[in-house]
Amino acid sequence: MTKSVNVCARTGRTGKSAARKKCAGGRKGSAKRKVKSAFLLAALVLFSAALIAKPEKYIAKCAEGIALWAQCVLPALFPFMVVCALLVNSGLAEKLSAPLSRAGGVFKLPASAGIAFLMSVSSGYPAGSRTVSQFYASGMCGKEACRKLACLCSTSGPLFLIGTVGVNMFSSPEDGAKLFAAHIAAVAAVGLAISLCGRKLNPGNRPALTEKGSDVLYESFYSSVSAALSAGAFIAFFYTAAAMIQDFYILYPVEKLLSVFAGEEVARAVCTGLVEMTGGCAALAKCGGPLAIPFAGFLVTFGGACVLLQQLSYLTKAGVRAAPFAAAKFAQGCLCFLILLLWQ
Repeated sequence: MTKSVNVCARTGRTGKSAARKKCAGGRKGSAKRKVKSAFLLAALVLFSAALIAKPEKYIAKCAEGIALWAQCVLPALFPFMVVCALLVNSGLAEKLSAPLSRAGGVFKLPASAGIAFLMSVSSGYPAGSRTVSQFYASGMCGKEACRKLACLCSTSGPLFLIGTVGVNMFSSPEDGAKLFAAHIAAVAAVGLAISLCGRKLNPGNRPALTEKGSDVLYESFYSSVSAALSAGAFIAFFYTAAAMIQDFYILYPVEKLLSVFAGEEVARAVCTGLVEMTGGCAALAKCGGPLAIPFAGFLVTFGGACVLLQQLSYLTKAGVRAAPFAAAKFAQGCLCFLILLLWQ
């Protein structure tokens, strides 16, 4: 009898302790949500106030962002987004990934990793993240697999890097090819290292729920148009926000630190790219100098706030957490910078 009472007492104490910890965790989570909400509200109020104070400047900046998307991003993004959607919705992606299952197993990745990476490399931001999200929705990947694939399938495409950045911005297809090679190498190296450090995945994922019939074509084009327009909205918004951040010196400490070894113009261009990557690369091309290409590689690989949030808008649906993903992208960006710096 005494033993049972003691057990019950211990169980009661344990239960109360667990309840207290749960309540403390709940209060902590609630406090974090309140801080995030307050920060978001303050940012939106400041953005709106600046837009009202100087509408002639920032409306023009928004138009520049839309033009940048239409001329530089959309032609390199949209066709491949349609191809990716058709591959996934028709079930071809599942069939194509089967021969690559053994290679994926070496790196503790799912069978769909190979085709997802190829689709990301050929299409670019945010098509790779969108593909990972589609794989999760179709049942080809679980949450753990998506967390690994998120770091590996977050690349820019050859049309954007070689054509838009290399030819249109830096007037050099050779520089564009260097950027693309260093970018893919950095993303693959860090992505595979993260995969190898993780646990081996259970190969028994449920089969993909593929769509068949006449709706495949419509759904693929409709979702691709929606995704491309969403990318344009992100670029226009963050291009405007980057101008505001420059005007109000919000990233001044970062700019001052970078200017010590990179110069003021390059530092300002990098800070612009930390908010909106495409505009930052264009500004670096105007600056020139030996650090312009390495910093462009960093910006393209890291992505900046605009590209990161575009990707996370898809990846969070697949269980990918923002902070670890951003940290992985920062590591990839630093590695790309070093590769290009040594390649001069």
